[in-house]
Amino acid sequence: MFPVPPAAPSEEPPLSDRPLWLAYAGLSLLCWGLYAMAGTEWQRGGWRPWQGVYLASWNMGPAMLLGCAGLPWARWLGRRSRPLSQRLVLHAAAAVVFIAGWQAIDFAMSVWFYGTEHAVAMVERMLLWQAMWGVFVYVALMLGFGGALHARRAHRSALSAARAEAALVRAELAAINGKLNPHFLFNTLNSLMMLTRRDPAAAEQTLLRFSRLMRYVLDTTRGSEGRVTLQEELDFVRDYLELEALRLGPRLKVDWQVDPATVNDAIPPLTLQPLVENSIVHGIAPRTEGGTVRISAQRRGDALELQVSDDGAGCTWPPAAASASAQPAGVGLSALRRRFELDFGGQARMNVASAPGQGFAVHIHIPGAELAA
Repeated sequence: MFPVPPAAPSEEPPLSDRPLWLAYAGLSLLCWGLYAMAGTEWQRGGWRPWQGVYLASWNMGPAMLLGCAGLPWARWLGRRSRPLSQRLVLHAAAAVVFIAGWQAIDFAMSVWFYGTEHAVAMVERMLLWQAMWGVFVYVALMLGFGGALHARRAHRSALSAARAEAALVRAELAAINGKLNPHFLFNTLNSLMMLTRRDPAAAEQTLLRFSRLMRYVLDTTRGSEGRVTLQEELDFVRDYLELEALRLGPRLKVDWQVDPATVNDAIPPLTLQPLVENSIVHGIAPRTEGGTVRISAQRRGDALELQVSDDGAGCTWPPAAASASAQPAGVGLSALRRRFELDFGGQARMNVASAPGQGFAVHIHIPGAELAA
């Protein structure tokens, strides 16, 4: 059994509302300043700023104060999905309350400073204007706070989906990294048993290769998110091919096309071996005449280009949805593809090319190749 990656917490801690409040305060101050400038009476040789400050504070102060309720109201509305008609009714009711509150604060201020008669006259004269502005300000508040909260929810949903995808890939890669094909192990042990009787020296060399192979697998399962040099991966693949050659003999041919300048590049462990195994199991072993596995590593600019291909029977690629379940999944091509989609800053790519009678090829592009530590 292999260790299961720890599950991500079901709930993330709530985000601070401080950035939203700072944005609201900044926008309110900006609108207040613009209103004050517009309300300033400019005169020759001087200007009266206090008149603009007074008008801006009197006309915008109540709306800015009531606007503080916009964030909790928008959060409450967004807690669960509601039909459009119900949301419209709630917004209409909230707009009425907002306008009524604005009028009440404005009326109370007028009574305090100028008396009841003046306050009543101002309400009668400004009721329609303030109602229209109240609707405009309410809509602006809901678009601002609601849009910010929606963007937060979308960001967290995308982040949760990315984390779930990454956890799934890690689990799939752990399954790949933690095992070799059981048939391969069984065949290797049988070959060792026969060699011990026929050629003890060859059996000893084979056992050493098998030991190196198992050590490499165990090391990579301890650090599946780390890096190995391409040379280490190639040595591992060579040991694997030598052991497969015990079973396949001359039917298995290998064509190495490795640029020496690439051997110190860093790659994820067990990148090439699953692809080589796929070529042998599905391309070479089923054919009486066998075939050739080609392993290529080249440098193009600062990118590392890896390719594993064979001249086997090939298949229709991509597989049809109806027959996708019939495709061999033991080597985890989908997991390897997602690994390279998520790794290397999302810049790496893995492409598969195949057709009936034209073999099977997997090409990996790793931009900005780096040296292993």
